[in-house]
Amino acid sequence: MNIKKQWVQEDSDYIRGKVIEHNMNSIDENVKTPMEKVSFMVRDDNDEIVGGIVGETFWHHLHVDFLWVHEEFRKEGYGVELIEKMEEYARGKGCYLVVLDTFSFQAPGFYKKLGYREFGVLENFPKGGKQHFMEKRLL
Repeated sequence: MNIKKQWVQEDSDYIRGKVIEHNMNSIDENVKTPMEKVSFMVRDDNDEIVGGIVGETFWHHLHVDFLWVHEEFRKEGYGVELIEKMEEYARGKGCYLVVLDTFSFQAPGFYKKLGYREFGVLENFPKGGKQHFMEKRLL
């Protein structure tokens, strides 16, 4: 046996697959739903991406990985519209929960205004900041 530092995408995918396999063997059948990656993009008249939201659904929940809107178009409602579209999509897939995280220098106030509840904070990460973990229950 030996342990070595490396990055090989196929090896990373193999480990990820093994963790998912373990998890799937550990939960009830009625919880299991397939993982599906989902995104919505905002494009300008030149078909350039000026905003978007990226996430995945599984186990009857949506995990939002990233939400971004170009500075020029912030305060025009695109962030709200992107979140709402993602939540609507998640409801349609039978999801009852949205989970995301954001940093203190990003948008915790934005998410709170949209009904997200903070359930955890990682203090001093990155140094001098905070990482906020948030959830929203979908009805």
